[in-house]
Amino acid sequence: MERSIVRNIIINFAGAVAPTFVSLVTVPAYIHLLGAARYGVINLVWTLIGYFSVLDLGTSLATENQIAKARNATDDSIERIFWSAWFMNLATGIVGGALIYGGTILYITHGVKIDPAFQKEVLASLPWIAAAVPLANVSWVFAGAITGVERFASYNVNQTLGTALFQLLPLAAIFAFSASLAIVIPACVIARFIAAVLLGVGAIRALKIRRMRWPEWRLMTEIFRNGRWMLMFSGANMLAATLDRVLIGALLGARFVTYYATPQNLVTRLNLLPIAMVRTLFPRLSAASRKDANALAHNSLAFLNGAFTPCVIVALFALKPFLLLWLGPTMAASAPVASVLVLGVWLAGQSSILGMLIQAQTSPASVATVSWLQLPFFAGALWAAIHWYGIMGAGVVVVLKALFDYSVLLGFSKLHAWSIVRNMLAHLAFLLVAVALADLISALPLAIAVGLALTAANFGMSLHGSSELRAALYKLWTRVVPSANQAEG
Repeated sequence: MERSIVRNIIINFAGAVAPTFVSLVTVPAYIHLLGAARYGVINLVWTLIGYFSVLDLGTSLATENQIAKARNATDDSIERIFWSAWFMNLATGIVGGALIYGGTILYITHGVKIDPAFQKEVLASLPWIAAAVPLANVSWVFAGAITGVERFASYNVNQTLGTALFQLLPLAAIFAFSASLAIVIPACVIARFIAAVLLGVGAIRALKIRRMRWPEWRLMTEIFRNGRWMLMFSGANMLAATLDRVLIGALLGARFVTYYATPQNLVTRLNLLPIAMVRTLFPRLSAASRKDANALAHNSLAFLNGAFTPCVIVALFALKPFLLLWLGPTMAASAPVASVLVLGVWLAGQSSILGMLIQAQTSPASVATVSWLQLPFFAGALWAAIHWYGIMGAGVVVVLKALFDYSVLLGFSKLHAWSIVRNMLAHLAFLLVAVALADLISALPLAIAVGLALTAANFGMSLHGSSELRAALYKLWTRVVPSANQAEG
């Protein structure tokens, strides 16, 4: 990979780490102050808002794709693309806000098992919940515009500030007023508004926009045409990613959403490297030729497996001690579920690179169609698994779906599959061994020793098989060693 790509991956990775630490620090405070049931309700409310992100119509990704191509061709249409996309998402967001107003009433009163007192608190916050949809829609356009011109430092600074506000402002409201959802939800939306303003200023500066333009129908049509299948693909993934929480809430109650969603949110934070790589690669994949894009995707998959799998092995052995220290013995009991979900996160990381290649280079129509066709089967499997096996059943079904998604995306990506699959299976074998041993070994010193041995063995295999990883480590070594020598001198 080019030096600029590696640099941008590092910037995006660092930008994803900071919000993660903020979340890790604040989640125990939220659970303590709100209680497990109230915190579960908040998770469900934001899940419901996420469902209405389908009204983005794929505009944010299509905007990033179009801006990246215009920038590569030194086109003068960037400003017009930006404003056309912004007006599109503002309009669809307003429609979504109106729909969610009615949808929340139905969902809270009939779709989930929660305390009647909590229902009243959520219903009192309905105008704020509705306002969150257009706010999110325009924020996605700002984010796509910034990353489309590869101004990743600006994006990550704003993302970090936005996450800090979203986590800390509601806590301040709880201390200043009360732990009512009617206080917490408006505080969350106000934090999102401030973050959207900051992100918008960053986008205007990154694109060097001088004035507002009215939307152009031709550009809006082109953005929609490019974005519709991205919408179908990402929309199906978004629904699938939250369906487990929704069904757990409906079948088991809001309290169990906390027991499932809290460790799930924790293990999802492991995908910082895949997120950083996808964010970096999408503009390049959009502007590159198909041959160059295939080579970049192939090398990126090998690099991701080599760098990511050792981190995941460490996480598998650290999960139970960390949950015990972080949230206490009640939440630590969900460590086996978290371990299973880690496998899904690992598979999803590789799928995300394949998905970006498909969206950047080919029409994702076929894979989007498959994603929607599988949703009823996924929902049925989740319902049965949760009904019979509780939250562990949900975790297992999520991992099986992740494996299916990986297989489908690899097939549609038209890459040389055998070398990729062989590399993936070798790393998956290490992870399955790590899951089994982490559950069997209770003595912490022995767990640490076994975990380090497995990590070292996996990293050695990665170094042997990935020239990209060897090159990255060599570059790091050549930078560190001269700096150390200069310091000694």
